[in-house]
Amino acid sequence: MKHADFQLLEPEARTRGVDRRRFLAYGLAGAAGVAGLPFIHAARAAAELAELAEPAERARAGVLAADVRKKLDTSPLVYISPIRSDGSESRCHAEVWYAWLSDTAGSSTSASGAGSLVVTVEAKGWKAQSLKRGLNRARLWVGDYGRWKGLLSNNETFRAGPSFVARAESVEDPAVLEWLLAVYDKKYPAEIGKWRDSMRGGSRDGTRVVIRYTPIEVAALQ
Repeated sequence: MKHADFQLLEPEARTRGVDRRRFLAYGLAGAAGVAGLPFIHAARAAAELAELAEPAERARAGVLAADVRKKLDTSPLVYISPIRSDGSESRCHAEVWYAWLSDTAGSSTSASGAGSLVVTVEAKGWKAQSLKRGLNRARLWVGDYGRWKGLLSNNETFRAGPSFVARAESVEDPAVLEWLLAVYDKKYPAEIGKWRDSMRGGSRDGTRVVIRYTPIEVAALQ
């Protein structure tokens, strides 16, 4: 992902006392207002998105190696498995679209390498249900290895890619979903048209959930 949508930031925003991350947040909150969201949602979105863009305070600096960050910029998919209370992986390792938000609004390859990965998933699926049950850690593999679930056996080739453990959190603000869909418009232009309305409608009626994954532990290439 080239993050072309982040390039509209004013170059001198920080020098005028506005942190670039918060500048992005308030700009996206304004965009949410244009999209028809009530102003109160747009205001809450500013704080939510600013928090999304400050994961360096949440994760250890340098937690992601350069190869993982590069994959996150270019891969269309991640494979996510919630971690059980005993530390084992769940049976589900399904692939999913995602957006990567780095620790600096304009660059996804910063020195610290911290950041957050954001997805929208079905509320009845295990990613959302496990989080609802208090299982707030997951392992993620980065790369495109095809569909995980097969008719006779599951595709385990995703394990060849780099992986990391992340803390999972639900994100309820509707403006965050609008930001996510804006990224999806650029990242998945051929497919998003089939999913945009259901993703937006599902978030409103509770059948879909937005989840943020913040890295807390990285694994080397296997």
